[in-house]
Amino acid sequence: MISFHFISQPRMAAALASSLSLLRTSRLALPYATRCNAFSHLSLGSLAASFAPLRPQRFVRHITASSNEEAAAKTAVDTGGPTIFDKIIAKEIPSDIVYEDDNVLAFRDINPQAPVHILIIPKLRDGLTQLSKAEARHGEILGQLLYASKIVAEKEGIAEGFRVVINNGPDACQSVYHLHLHVIGGRQLKWPPG
Repeated sequence: MISFHFISQPRMAAALASSLSLLRTSRLALPYATRCNAFSHLSLGSLAASFAPLRPQRFVRHITASSNEEAAAKTAVDTGGPTIFDKIIAKEIPSDIVYEDDNVLAFRDINPQAPVHILIIPKLRDGLTQLSKAEARHGEILGQLLYASKIVAEKEGIAEGFRVVINNGPDACQSVYHLHLHVIGGRQLKWPPG
């Protein structure tokens, strides 16, 4: 038996307004709202318009950033040559470094997708341009990168909830071919990602 929890009309309106993209793709959300008669006097268009000022601007920027990342990933090539990260390691390009040891460097992403978005890279690439190129000899640095993720999360105050992401290849939007981990947090992350 399915039971439904009824939510007050203003709370339901706010939830639906912030999730219009979900409503467009969900086969269950709209019939539920219709059964409850929660919005019998509202159309989705009027509901969206009434809550438009509450929509976060980051959403629009995220779509643009995602499109830019996809385009960059499709044009990026794994040449094995120096990357922008090599210039950051050499301190030729300024970056906001949050953690550094002998083997690992962590710095803020210039296009953050969350309040905390840190990139963690090995200082010595050693052929490790992407995770799919990892060999047994890379086991130690891969472990150090993950451990650095934990340290960075603690330093940034997100140790209770963060995500570690590795983009591998163009279909995963990898645009810099120097293995790097994204540590993302500081907000409620959604599942599934991407």
